[in-house]
This record gives sequence, C-alpha cells and structure tokens, in this order.
Amino acid sequence: MNVIETIDAEGLKKSLPQFRAGDRVRVSVRVVEGDKSRIQMFEGDVIARRGKEALTATFTVRKTSSGVGVERTFPIHSPNVEKIDVVRFGQVRRAKLYYLRKLRGKKARIPERRVR
Repeated sequence: MNVIETIDAEGLKKSLPQFRAGDRVRVSVRVVEGDKSRIQMFEGDVIARRGKEALTATFTVRKTSSGVGVERTFPIHSPNVEKIDVVRFGQVRRAKLYYLRKLRGKKARIPERRVR
C-alpha cells in the first residue's frame, strides 16, 4: 500500500452494519454545544449512499418532522457518528431514492423487505 492508503485505513471504522438505500436507520450523532457535547438521534430512511467503503463515503437520511422533510448527510467514518442502527429493511428498486422528496403521506412509505 502507498502512504495515502495506509493513512485512510487508520481512519476507517471496523464494525459497521450492512445497510442500503430504503432502509430505516437511527444515527447517533455527537453534537457539541459550547463546551458540552451530547448524543442526538436522527432516525429516517436512507435515500442515498455514496463512496462504497472509502474514507469519504457518505449516506443521506431523510425524515419528516412536523410535516416538513428534513435531510442530513453523514460521513460514515466520521468520529461524530457514534453508532448506526438499522431499524428496518426497506424493499426498493433504486439505488438513489430522490423521488421521495416529491411524495407526501402514505405515498412516501417504503415497504419492508424480508431478510433471510
């Protein structure tokens, strides 16, 4: 390996759950306010995942809060992302679910995938 690959390998997280677009995840994020830090949960559907297993890999989570769609993009290997829990597995036929931005209510639901 060259120097860049060895530096990248040090920053990779070892244990990550298997998730993909359509899955509902609960992300525990470290939030710093002043000199205090706390853990904040963000639960929603994964609408995109980029970057395979590289250090710069990200995923975008979308949720609806008080009738307003909220999206956050998280770096997978960031030290601020404490934990990623998969709540349920979704059955979708696309890798990017940007069409959910236009849908409201029951039409925006994703059916559950049976896992063997």
